[in-house]
Amino acid sequence: MKRFLSNVMSRIGISETANDTPAEDGYVELDTEMDDASASSMFVRTFIIKEFEDIKIILDKLRKGNTISLINIKPLKDKDLVELKRAINKLKKTCDATEGEIAGFGEDWIVATPSSVRIHKNKQTETIEEDKEFVE
Repeated sequence: MKRFLSNVMSRIGISETANDTPAEDGYVELDTEMDDASASSMFVRTFIIKEFEDIKIILDKLRKGNTISLINIKPLKDKDLVELKRAINKLKKTCDATEGEIAGFGEDWIVATPSSVRIHKNKQTETIEEDKEFVE
C-alpha cells in the first residue's frame, strides 16, 4: 500500500519529505500554505442563465478575474428575449469595465473572459454587440 501511495504521489508531483512523515498518533502533517502559483490559478466554469438574477455570480467571477465563464443562455432565450438582452448587455458592460472579452459561439453559448485572457474570433465566434437582436 505504501508503494502504491508513493507511486501516486510521485505522478501528481508530491514528493515525500520530512514534513510528510507520520506523527506518533498516525496522522500526516501537510503544508497548507498556498504558493503564488496556486493562488493565481485560472478556472473554466460553466453557467446556465435561467433568469436575470443568475448573472450575479458570473459578474462576481468576472470581476475577480480568475474565471473563464462558459454561459448557456438557452433557458432564458426560450423564456424571455427581453431579459436575455438585458442580461447580455450587463455581462458586456462588466467585461468592458474589467477589460475582459465576451463572444458568442453556437446559438446558445457565450464565453466571457477576464482581462488576462483573449478570445480568438473567427467566423464561428461572434463579438457580442449591445444592439444585437437575439430573435431567430
